[in-house]
Amino acid sequence: MKLALGCIADDYTGASDLANTLTRAGLRTVQTIGVPSDKLELPDVDAVVVSLKSRSIEARLAVTRSRDADKWLRGRGAEHVLFKICSTFDSTDAGNIGPVMDALRGDSGDKIVLVTPAFPETKRTVYQGNLFVGPVPLNESPLKDHPLNPMHDSNLVRVLARQSKTKVGLVDLSTVVRGPEAVRSHLADLAAKGIGAAIIDAVFDLDLETIGAVALDHRLSVGASGIGLGLARALVAAGKGETDAGRSAQAPVGGPAACLAGSCSQATLQQIANAEESMAVLHLDPDRIVTGQDEIKRALAWAAQRITEGPILIASSSTPDQVAALQSRHGRDAAGHAIEQAMADIAEGLLQRGVRRLVVAGGETSGAVVDRLGIPGFLVGPEIAAGVPVLRAVGAREGEMVLALKSGNFGGPRFFNDALDLMH
Repeated sequence: MKLALGCIADDYTGASDLANTLTRAGLRTVQTIGVPSDKLELPDVDAVVVSLKSRSIEARLAVTRSRDADKWLRGRGAEHVLFKICSTFDSTDAGNIGPVMDALRGDSGDKIVLVTPAFPETKRTVYQGNLFVGPVPLNESPLKDHPLNPMHDSNLVRVLARQSKTKVGLVDLSTVVRGPEAVRSHLADLAAKGIGAAIIDAVFDLDLETIGAVALDHRLSVGASGIGLGLARALVAAGKGETDAGRSAQAPVGGPAACLAGSCSQATLQQIANAEESMAVLHLDPDRIVTGQDEIKRALAWAAQRITEGPILIASSSTPDQVAALQSRHGRDAAGHAIEQAMADIAEGLLQRGVRRLVVAGGETSGAVVDRLGIPGFLVGPEIAAGVPVLRAVGAREGEMVLALKSGNFGGPRFFNDALDLMH
């Protein structure tokens, strides 16, 4: 197996988003959880997305794990590797985007690397180096209140420069719209000035195609699924890929279905409210989770009484004010870790009770759940919502099962119902 494209994602839901994008564009894609074991049998594919839970861990560990993934992908023939980050550039001034980018760029030998989180399909655009979420700058969006990586600056040149050891430049939209050769020329000028990374504007899908074509000149790029779309289209245009890349992941599984929600995003809170109209929903008490007051046992007992009657949803999600109060009482890291592990415990208990269709909302929650279940990889199936596919487990110890892993802000108001409708 020689890969056309290798990808390293800094969280599991972002990896699913990217794998979905690559599959839709025509690349046969597998998402792995961590660097795969040599014992894991992977099907013949064009792209592998190695999922890491490295977005919010200590920067040194994120660098080590990312370099290990890069080495594995290069060893399977990947001449270009995309370091996949969140489309809202989630990263504090301590990292981890800058440190990982610096390390991978050093390993690649590239003089300069293109960086963009733009993905117009999901209303993430970059103009004059500033990231917009829909019509508002990043620092005015709900991401300013993110519990782990609050984003208070929309200017990505400044944000990345505070994290990276290299100088950071800009390729603005006026250059992008003039096409690949104009971008190549501008990058050469920046590199000649000692600039090692360039934020590049993108407002429309056509901009992503330009970026993808230029990025393939290099061994490394950094960005969200939008740049993955550009890379995939360039590779398919070069004769790689298939027209029905997601076909092998669509066989039915059946069995009880459950949803878990750990995200505190406005989108997920609305999706939970809508789900209450059509399924049983249990709201966990975050304080009882953190203080160890048998909230997990309560949730599993509640679920056991209902899962044979239809889908259920268990939520630890709270409003930003409630999250801030919880963190004030118990500490940010302690509260977050306790809730993630509780949701992982619940997921494990649900599988023991026969659940084989599982929907998880929230990047950190998804990471904790998949780690606990010991699933080494996924085949990518049909798309539920923009950036969120059905995933069929590969090599899972519990046997056949399908999942959906959703970043907090993704999906429409009826996301949980939409997901279950496609997870047969």
